[in-house]
Parts: sequence; C-alpha cells; structure tokens
Amino acid sequence: MSKTILYTTDESTTTGLREASFEEVIAAARDHMSRRIRRGTHLTSPKATRDYLTLKLGTLEREVFAVIFLDKRHRLISYQEMFQGTIDGASVHPREVVKEALKQNAAAVILAHPHPSGVAEVFSV
Repeated sequence: MSKTILYTTDESTTTGLREASFEEVIAAARDHMSRRIRRGTHLTSPKATRDYLTLKLGTLEREVFAVIFLDKRHRLISYQEMFQGTIDGASVHPREVVKEALKQNAAAVILAHPHPSGVAEVFSV
C-alpha cells in the first residue's frame, strides 16, 4: 500500500519544502472548499452538502448548531454557526434561527449539528 505525502512551502529548509502536517492539510482543504462553495453556489446534491459540512465541522471538538441559508433555487446565501456548546451538548433557540432566516431572506435552510463523540444520528424531516 503506497502512502501519499503532501508538502508545503518552508523557506527555512534547504529544499524550500517540508512534509505538511495533518492540520495544514485540513486547513488547505477547508480553504479550497470555501473558495469552491461561496455565495450563489447550488447545494442541490446531498453529497456536496455533506462534503462541505464535513470540512466546516469535522474537526470541531465541541458541539455547534450550524445553518446553511439558501435561496429558492437552493443557492448558498450564507453559512453560520449560530449556537456553540460544550463537548456533549448545545442549546438551540428556534426563534433565533427563524429570525436569521427571515433577515437573510432565505427560502430554505439546512441545519447541521456535528457530534464530536463520533456517534452519528441521521434524522429526516
């Protein structure tokens, strides 16, 4: 099995490169995904939405409640982490989510709540 090694620039080394750390790879992936998915991007695919949220929320060590606000064609208006919690819980105030959705003039929302424990539950509404 081959191992892929990713490099980053480092002027303090003789070659100008060094092996990238896990954190640097994740940060670069987040940056790339943020440029790919910005205001106006269609989020009509569950896979694209899952990939976007995995990069945004996947490394958090605390619970948050995030909302993706979409227009009537399911194009991204904005992404917001509205509520932050602790390692095992986050309080959510639905009234604040509705107020923000109206403020953003959103026609649809995607609600996201990661589980730092790694236990995933999927709910369909």
